[in-house]
Amino acid sequence: MNNRRTFIKKSGLLLTALSLPIPNLLFAGGKKKLGVALVGLGGYSSNQLAPALQLTEYCELRGIVTGSPEKIPQWQEKYGIPDANVYNYDNMHEIANNDDIEVIYIVLPNSMHAKYSIIAANAGKHVWCEKPMAMNAEECREMIAACEKNKVRLAIGYRLQHEKNNRIMMKWAETHPYGPIQELTAEAGFFSQNPGWRAVEEMGGGAMYDMGVYPLNTSRYTTGMEPIAVSAKSSTSRPELFKEVDETMDFTLEFPDGITAHCRTSFGEGMNILDVTCRNGSYYLQPFQTYSGVKGRTSDGKFLEPMRKNQQAVQMDDDALAIMQHEPFIAPGEDGLKDIIVLEKIYESAAQGGKKLKIEYS
Repeated sequence: MNNRRTFIKKSGLLLTALSLPIPNLLFAGGKKKLGVALVGLGGYSSNQLAPALQLTEYCELRGIVTGSPEKIPQWQEKYGIPDANVYNYDNMHEIANNDDIEVIYIVLPNSMHAKYSIIAANAGKHVWCEKPMAMNAEECREMIAACEKNKVRLAIGYRLQHEKNNRIMMKWAETHPYGPIQELTAEAGFFSQNPGWRAVEEMGGGAMYDMGVYPLNTSRYTTGMEPIAVSAKSSTSRPELFKEVDETMDFTLEFPDGITAHCRTSFGEGMNILDVTCRNGSYYLQPFQTYSGVKGRTSDGKFLEPMRKNQQAVQMDDDALAIMQHEPFIAPGEDGLKDIIVLEKIYESAAQGGKKLKIEYS
C-alpha cells in the first residue's frame, strides 16, 4: 500500500523541516504569535481568513498586500494594520525588511499562486498558499524549490485536512475499522450564476481547479493511497457562461488494491458528500467540505458530530505551530504537487474523450 504518511517520511520532509532555522518564534516559558500578511483581499480573505485570524492562538493578521488602494483604509481601521505593513503587488518583495511578518498567505486567483509564492519565499518568509497549489506541476516544483532555497516552509490551504471529521477519515485509512476500503464516492459543487475569473481559462478557472481538488484530495487521504490511473469527462449545460472552462467534471480514480473513487465536481449543481464502502461496513460525511457543519454517520449507527471550531483558524494555528515546533505540515507543498499531477491527467483524459491514463509522480 502506497501510504501517504510513509511517503512523507521516506521523502525526507521531516528531516528537512527539523533542519530549517526558525528564529524568534518560541521563547522559554512562553510563546509568540506569528505575524501573517494576506496577499489578495477578495472574498475569501475578507470573509474567512481575516476573521479567522482573530480566533487563532499562534498567529495574527499584521499585514496586507493588495492592488486595490480603496480597500486599505477599511482594513487598517478594522484590523489595526500600520502603514508600514501595507504593500502592493509591485513592492511586495520589500516585506523582506519587515520583521513584523513571518508568514505570507497567498489568496489570489490560481494563475497567480506560483509567482507570488516565489516572491514571498525570496523575501525570506514562510508561505501559505491557497488551493489549488498552482496551474501545473512545473509551477508547483518551482514553488517548492524557491522555499527550499530560501530555507522557508510551504503549506497549502487544505482546510479539510485540519477539520475533525475529515481527520477521522485520514485515521481510518490506516486503522480500517470497517475493513479494507473497496470504493468511495466524493462530490463537491454548487450552482454559480456569476463565476467571474473562475470562468477564465488563463486565470485558472474551471470547476476542476476550484472545487474538484476537494474530491481529489479527499480521495487521496481517505484511502491513504495515491491514484495510479484516471479517466475523466468534462461537460457544460451553460456554454454561454462557461465558454473556456469546464462547468462540470466527472472523474474516476483507480488506486492500488482495486479501490475506485467515483468523483464529481460542478459549478452547475449542488453536491457535497463523501461516501466510503468497506468490506465490513461503510461511513459517510454529508456535507464533507462546507466551512462548518461537517458531519456524518457510520453503518453501525455512530454519529460524527460537527467540529465546533472555525476551520480556517484551526488550519492556520496548526501550520503556525508546525513552524514554531519544527514539525511537518499536515498539507505541505508536496501534497499540493501530487494533486496537480493528477489534475493535469484529468484534463488530459477529458480532452481524449475519457481515455484511462496512468499517473506517474516522478
